[in-house]
Amino acid sequence: MKSASHAAISLVVATGALALTAPPIPAWAVVAVALVVGVGVDFDHFLLAWYNTGSLDPVRRCLRDPRIVLVAQDEIFDVGSVGALNRLLSHVVIGGVAVPLLWLRYPYVDGLVAAALYAHVLADLVSTTRAGVVVERSATDRER
Repeated sequence: MKSASHAAISLVVATGALALTAPPIPAWAVVAVALVVGVGVDFDHFLLAWYNTGSLDPVRRCLRDPRIVLVAQDEIFDVGSVGALNRLLSHVVIGGVAVPLLWLRYPYVDGLVAAALYAHVLADLVSTTRAGVVVERSATDRER
């Protein structure tokens, strides 16, 4: 899913938070947190690509031609270098670490981060399913 779509979803999360809660932080901060988390979590794709391929080519591509970050995101990663399931798993791991840690100090921000991450992962799941990238049960049974 593209960053612009994640940004739009994050804005919906922020709007919902502003409409349904009395935030202890300014409204602009609610929007900023939702956007940074909802879009920024995808930076893990660079780490996954590096882990999977041993190459920092995606980082080099972005530094060489920054326009691709906004207008040609399909050109950043080579096919198969990130992996749909790895991407979703890493988002869940990030949320599983960040959410409990934030809860200890900033419960409101924590709830906002949890909602933004949930919306991001759900959108990725829907997008991945619609794109037909699914693992058939028979394929996983054969590996056992």
